[in-house]
Amino acid sequence: MTQAIPGAGRASADRRPTATPITQAVRGTYQRTMWALVLRGLLGLAIGILIFWRPLQSVAAFALVIALWALFDGVTNIARAFAVRNVVPHWWVLLLAGIVSVVFGGAALYYYPALSLAFAVAWTAWWLILSGAIATYVAIQEKRLEVPWGWTLFLGLVTLATGVVALIYPGVTLSVLMGLIAAFAIITGILMLVAAVKLHGAARDVRDAVNLP
Repeated sequence: MTQAIPGAGRASADRRPTATPITQAVRGTYQRTMWALVLRGLLGLAIGILIFWRPLQSVAAFALVIALWALFDGVTNIARAFAVRNVVPHWWVLLLAGIVSVVFGGAALYYYPALSLAFAVAWTAWWLILSGAIATYVAIQEKRLEVPWGWTLFLGLVTLATGVVALIYPGVTLSVLMGLIAAFAIITGILMLVAAVKLHGAARDVRDAVNLP
């Protein structure tokens, strides 16, 4: 008949892994990252749903964001220009860009929301036209090199035509832009929430593997 050794159970319990400062730091990092993903995911879903639910108010908010961002970016560039003027020879280019951005932001607020929305439409249209023109040029060069060029030319012409249509029909362009922003926000929000769930599961697996409380 065996006798229980006094204190054996307590010694066994004392040998269980305990949380160390490193494991606590890792756990805290996991939790902070998970909640950051959750909050960003919910925010993305809220923005996307709000754009589809209140399109007119969303367009006005979009115009305000453009104006405020131009002001913020301009002030930042001006401050950076003065900060690097002693080490960067062409610091005045950054200063000029900042001044132009501030002027545009002020004008966008004064002519709110027309100027911001016109800028968004024009920027989108000219970006499409430029991308289409570049793709068409690349297709011509591919043809000269006797490499497959048909799809490149097709995509270039379609992009070019889309840019022209965007200039002709600014209302449609703005609607498509808002739809893309809403769809991107919703998809990104869902992906963030999925990542948060997976991160929570990974943290639980690690905790169970080391038998931490």
